[in-house]
Amino acid sequence: MIDWNNRKVLVTGAGGFIGSHLTEQLVLAGASVRAFIRYNSKGDQGFIATFSPEIREKIEIVFGDLNDPQAVANAVKGRDVIFHLGALIAIPYSYVNPIHVAQTNVMGTTYVLEAAHQQGIEYMINISSSEVYGTALYVPINEEHPLQGQSPYSASKIGAEKIAESYYRSFGVPVATLRPFNTYGPRQSARAVIPSIITQALTRDEIHLGSLLPTRDLNFVLDTVDGMMHAVGYQELLGRSTNIGTGTEISVGNLAQKIINMIGRDVKIVQDAERMRPGKSEVERLLADSSFMRQATGWSNRISLDEGLAQTIDWIRQNITLYRPKEYAV
Repeated sequence: MIDWNNRKVLVTGAGGFIGSHLTEQLVLAGASVRAFIRYNSKGDQGFIATFSPEIREKIEIVFGDLNDPQAVANAVKGRDVIFHLGALIAIPYSYVNPIHVAQTNVMGTTYVLEAAHQQGIEYMINISSSEVYGTALYVPINEEHPLQGQSPYSASKIGAEKIAESYYRSFGVPVATLRPFNTYGPRQSARAVIPSIITQALTRDEIHLGSLLPTRDLNFVLDTVDGMMHAVGYQELLGRSTNIGTGTEISVGNLAQKIINMIGRDVKIVQDAERMRPGKSEVERLLADSSFMRQATGWSNRISLDEGLAQTIDWIRQNITLYRPKEYAV
């Protein structure tokens, strides 16, 4: 892994779940970090606002919008490395507002790539998603698995990946795309399944979920972030997409029961029609083959599911006021 000391880095989506953890770890590693955060009238910095003053004061905050190419170009200026995490990520939201999702995820990524091209950055990490695979046609899923746009969100990430590939092939932009499988951990929003289960299990007598059958490959957020940082500098990753996952899977139903057991309350699991994905859009199985990532960079996940869930439960219990367990977060 490269020496991050004084390396000038831009993180888009820095105030969000994974982005805030990445920003924090980069600062701890000695990097000079610029955080690109979507402008809002409250000046809300997302989870960066919760950092200790010692870490927060070392971060340069830049407000803007991925849909503004000038704002993106200004944010990229003078940076050595870009981590592009900024995106609209909620799958249910993509059913409601597919144009917004496509505009932000595809064109926003194009603006970042164009700025990287014009300004000659050293290395760019484009963060995609395992959702690009859709329902597994075979497992474990390697990078040669067909791509399936089973939701507007997954289609938008496929488009963003292909734009990144084109900038590498056409203009030589040093960009590597990473496909994290289902990341979880402290700071994740209720639109994801694990916080939804935990918040309901802590506060309600019933947990309302969609389908209980789909399986997911769950990677703790600090392992995902470690993979992103590990990837920078490797020529083997440029111009292609690379998986980050654990190589293990668990069904949503078994995951919910595990969390209920860890919390220690008598809670009933209820299937809720409102939370079901459209039939042809449900991703039934995700299980990663991350052998290329491991061989190319030496990265490996270190935090077990039980350990990661325990940390996540503790954090959500201490921050339960950030959530609305009775509402379905879209």
